[in-house]
Amino acid sequence: MAKGTKEKILAAALEQFSQKGYAGTNIRELAASLGLVKSSLYKHFDSKEAIWNALLDEMIAYYAERFGSPEHLPPVPKSPEELVEMTMRMVNFTVRDERIVMTRKVLTLEQYRDARARELATKHFLTGLTDMFSHVFTGMMDRGLLRRDDPRMLAFAYTAPISALIHLCDREPEKTEEAMAQVEAFSRHFLAAYGV
Repeated sequence: MAKGTKEKILAAALEQFSQKGYAGTNIRELAASLGLVKSSLYKHFDSKEAIWNALLDEMIAYYAERFGSPEHLPPVPKSPEELVEMTMRMVNFTVRDERIVMTRKVLTLEQYRDARARELATKHFLTGLTDMFSHVFTGMMDRGLLRRDDPRMLAFAYTAPISALIHLCDREPEKTEEAMAQVEAFSRHFLAAYGV
């Protein structure tokens, strides 16, 4: 199905915001990149801020649907190997999905300017991952796959290094394969340390 004009505007805005930031993105240039004039763009969004907020709404929905959210938690692995596989699937999606990469760049750039971007950056880079993996690790403890410990602390200990490696991929894409190997090695090391 072909994208509608609103979707095309948001896709172009994501690309430009991820490269130039909010302040560096010019509405006239954004419109021109789509073959539109500024007034045509304003038929769909009444301001740059309206585009920004619609883009954040779209990014939240896209991420939740494809990665997970409090309403869509991942299934609890039935074996240690399933944790490694799930982690690698999630990280692979995170570093290879172009929209997610651009979203992470936008949030990284704009977290210091925009309160909503700051909240989303904290959620996607820290608290949301901790919540998600607290659920996973509680379930794995209940299944006897991990030793009993504070699931939030385990989740934090597990996700923080992985998140750092994901950000490395953004800064230095040529190191993606090396970072992916480090994620897998770390996941196995974590299981060796905390597995039953």
